Amino acid sequence: MRVRFSYWVLPIISGVVWLATLLGLLLEWAVDEHKKRYPSMSPYATIPFISNIGAHEMKPLFIAGCVITTVFLDLSFASDWWLRHRGRLVPNTTVGEKVFSGLSIVFAIIGTVGLIMLSIFDTANHQRLHNIFLGLFIGGYLISAIFICLEYRRLRRNHREHRILRTSFHIKLGFVLLELALIISFAVCSRIKKRNAAAVLEWVIAFIFSAYVFSFIVDLWPAMHTKPERGSRVRRRDLGMPNGDNNSGAAVCPSSSGSTQLRDWTPMEMEEARHDTVPVQPRQAHMNRVSDNF
Repeated sequence: MRVRFSYWVLPIISGVVWLATLLGLLLEWAVDEHKKRYPSMSPYATIPFISNIGAHEMKPLFIAGCVITTVFLDLSFASDWWLRHRGRLVPNTTVGEKVFSGLSIVFAIIGTVGLIMLSIFDTANHQRLHNIFLGLFIGGYLISAIFICLEYRRLRRNHREHRILRTSFHIKLGFVLLELALIISFAVCSRIKKRNAAAVLEWVIAFIFSAYVFSFIVDLWPAMHTKPERGSRVRRRDLGMPNGDNNSGAAVCPSSSGSTQLRDWTPMEMEEARHDTVPVQPRQAHMNRVSDNF
């Protein structure tokens, strides 16, 4: 039985890995290490930032989680672009839609670089670099989400019959507004040295980011209903080839006695069968070749 790949699985993998990474770090601190203070924490802080936990024993998990999350999220972005280009999702037909789509991918890549690099350059040993990459991660994905909202707003205006565009637009707009408010609060708390409040806000921002990742399921799901029909491509049984072990390019043709027998395909027949959407009937092709010889 052949399992067909579905593009909406990509954001599921990304979101699940991100949630598992966050929960793994949080449970490591709260349960296994009994809420201990890490050397990289501020003197009076009792709640660690995500990067405080990820800078020590859990660093391999933190790096692996960040890499897998961002790679599959970027594949989701690329799949959305590809499916619209192929016409399996509502296509980008105007210059503005194409520009916004391209910019969303560019800033998503910037966010990807930021998240991967901040996990490598931990806050314990590279605090300045870590903060720079944290800004790239947050800013990159937030700006990317803004461009996606602009793209979907134009798509929704030109394709009002597709209600899923409105749903996706509202989800991502809600993410942008909520995350922007939380990021501002996080920056203010960090500025005035409210470390515990800032740490809590960082965890909340990270968990909400997983909801944003899962929102791409809504975008990619319609491609399930636009898969090419099976009849649009030549199938083995349409070519007169059995589904068993006959992989040598032999075709089943009826003999004059009514039984079936195998004969080899000619290169011309194989080429026609490969490119023609109409199944090639071996007997007809054989008769045509005989008539051509005469």
